[in-house]
Amino acid sequence: MLSQKAKYALKALIALAEVDEGELLQANEIAEGHNIPKKFLDLILLELRRHRLVDSRRGKKGGYLLMRPADSIMIGDIVRVIDGPLAPIPCASVTAYRPCPDCNDTKTCMVRKIMREVRDAAAGVLDNITLAEATQKKAGKKVKPSRARREPA
Repeated sequence: MLSQKAKYALKALIALAEVDEGELLQANEIAEGHNIPKKFLDLILLELRRHRLVDSRRGKKGGYLLMRPADSIMIGDIVRVIDGPLAPIPCASVTAYRPCPDCNDTKTCMVRKIMREVRDAAAGVLDNITLAEATQKKAGKKVKPSRARREPA
């Protein structure tokens, strides 16, 4: 399940993707415009900054902006930055695999196989939608497929 923190991160990044390139948005503008608690948003923006998804400028006319073009940021990357691996259990993860202590054979474990399918389905969607495409979908525009598609890993 997507955490509230990841949901707010997506809302904030979509807001930043909707403004003209190089234009800054202040955290309070994002918070008020998207019904996000300001203090929580500040922590989220700090984490996004640490992962080099956003940058910030100080001062009266300061604010936040995307560090990369919106068409180069995948929704799956954002979710992983905030919530970690997409897999519902560690043994189904591609990036954070850990065997389950109660499992005798990961090759024949049906729970693992099902959860891998869940993980692959989620990655198949989230890793094939860019932040730019998400803003177009929000605006109700027909979305052209991104050239930056990934195959599920």
